[in-house]
Parts: sequence; structure tokens; C-alpha cells
Amino acid sequence: MDQLVSLSVKTTGHVAEVTLLGPGKGNAMGPDFWRELPQVFGALDADPQVRAIVLTGSGANFSYGLDLPAMMPSWAELLGSDPALAEPRTRFLHDLRRLQDSVTAVAACRKPVIAAVSGWCVGGGVDVISAADIRLASADAKFSVREVKVAIVADLGSLQRLVGIIGEGHLRELAFSGRDIDARRAEKINLVNDVYATQEEVLEAARALAEEIAANPPLVVQGVKDVLDTARAPQVAAGLRYVGAWNSAFLPSKDLAEAATAFFERRPPTFSGE
Repeated sequence: MDQLVSLSVKTTGHVAEVTLLGPGKGNAMGPDFWRELPQVFGALDADPQVRAIVLTGSGANFSYGLDLPAMMPSWAELLGSDPALAEPRTRFLHDLRRLQDSVTAVAACRKPVIAAVSGWCVGGGVDVISAADIRLASADAKFSVREVKVAIVADLGSLQRLVGIIGEGHLRELAFSGRDIDARRAEKINLVNDVYATQEEVLEAARALAEEIAANPPLVVQGVKDVLDTARAPQVAAGLRYVGAWNSAFLPSKDLAEAATAFFERRPPTFSGE
């Protein structure tokens, strides 16, 4: 925990506060993040002194999502290889399941997790807050299930977990369109429980709620979470395995290459459906 790069952890009483640090711009999620997230939540799960967790971002934003420049090298072989080769696809599937497991570590943590979101929460950021138990936002928060914009089927948990949070219709709208929504809309569709005026206020509200939860019998609180997750967890796991297989088969495409090229050239992509 002392050697963390992308996250910081501070414990006050029975409440731990986990803060995204980047190092990518806007707390973008690169290799360090995906390695450290399950380490941190595994350690907090095992710590008997921790009874509730606040998850937030440093700076003005929660997270811009996947750090494409940092992660793209790991995709290079899959995108540049013969599409018929199984080996790079199998390797990609293994790497993808590792990223899925990182997000699942948040959901699997026995301690309730409260996400306090300010600024942008995009792509992988939405995957992570979907794995939290409770979400709060400041008025400037903006959310986007944006993977469709870069020719990817969202594969780290938002499609599996958000259906139980915001319902089928709202999830399909966000996932098909990739549009941004503000905090007011997020509250209306139950993506967040409450909206606060400022980043400072939402963080204080998250801390206060965490302390209220931590004052209850810890094993009972953990039992409540376990019971609530009984039906959902197997469905989420099955969905993650399916989308992993889907993307391992269909991710390599001209549209994905176009999305990556357009991103680096800072222009709108032109998709061909190939």
C-alpha cells in the first residue's frame, strides 16, 4: 500500500478513503491503476478496522476512463495480427479478464463502497462506480458510457451492473448512443442517489454516510451486502465472461483502427461497419 502510484489510501477511524491519482490526465486508467485497484480493495476487505470505503478522484474529475495511449501497446498484436490467429485473441481475453477482475474487486469487497463523483466520469470510470454500492455526485458531474464511440462493446462491467441500477431502457440509451449526461439526469435515472452543489460537499456527504454505516455492527452490514449480491453476482459474472469472448472475437476491426487513429489525430472518426 506504501508503493501505490495510481491510488492513495487514507483511513480515519473505521472509514477508508481511496482516491484516484492518475497518473494519466483526468485520472485516466493505465496499467498501474488496473494492477493496484484489486490490491487496494483486497487489502481493505481483509482489514478488520475498515468498515466502509469512500472512493473518489483527485483534482476536478473522477476519471476520464481508459488511458488509451498507455493501454494501446497491449492491443497492438491483436490489431496488427492475422485476424484468423487464435493466440493473440486468447492473450487478449486473458488480459481483458484481468481488467474485469480489477473492477470486480470493488464489488466483491465486503465493506460498503460509496463513490463520490465530481467532473467527468467516462467509460472505465462508469464501470468502477457501477461496482460501488452507492453513488453520490456534485452538480458539475458528467457521465458517459462512451465505449461505443471508440468501436468497443463496453466490457468491464457497466453493461452488466447498470441494468440493476438504472434499468434496461436508460442503460440501452446510454450504451447505444455514448452520450454524456449531467448530474441532474444521473439523479433522475437513479445512477446517483443525491447531487450536491460542490465537490467539497459531495465528498463530505460521502464521508458522513460512510461513518453512519461504520457505526453499525460490521458483520451485519457485511451480511446485508452479501445477501443483496446473491442474485446479481452470478449474472454479472456470466455477462462478463460472454462480453470477454465477444470482444476477443470481434474487437479487431477497421472501425476500431479508425477510432484509434482519429483519437490521436484529434478528429471525428468515420466508421464503415467493417
